[in-house]
Amino acid sequence: MKIMSENEGKKYEIRVAWTGGKSGEVVVESLPPIPTGIHPESEKKFYTPEELFVASGAVCFMNSFVYFLEKMHIDIESFEVVSIGNLEKVDRSFEITEINSHTRVVIDKETSRKKIERALELGAKYCYVANSMKCPTYHDHEIVVME
Repeated sequence: MKIMSENEGKKYEIRVAWTGGKSGEVVVESLPPIPTGIHPESEKKFYTPEELFVASGAVCFMNSFVYFLEKMHIDIESFEVVSIGNLEKVDRSFEITEINSHTRVVIDKETSRKKIERALELGAKYCYVANSMKCPTYHDHEIVVME
């Protein structure tokens, strides 16, 4: 992953194709389609726009974190982030009002903790997807040392 300079930009093109009812597919060139839409809770068959919205911030955070790990020459054993987006009624519409993320990083030695904390901080700061969202994003982290 390359962090873009102030003078650079990039465009991302997707296509959404209706497949019937309230469902469709997100299509990105040269990749498998992502089934999406709105479904009854009892019939989870595809990803909702809300799930994809929350996921986009979590994936961007992960990628930014990994970028800084590589720059700092730090290895980890595992990484997982669980993000929860709160959908609430605001005036006459609904919107995701905040995203709360809990990150769990497993490392092999305590001496890496400070650098991991810094990489997590930088990952959150430079996640351009979350920085583009209207709602605030909050992070808490758990760093576990393997025994």
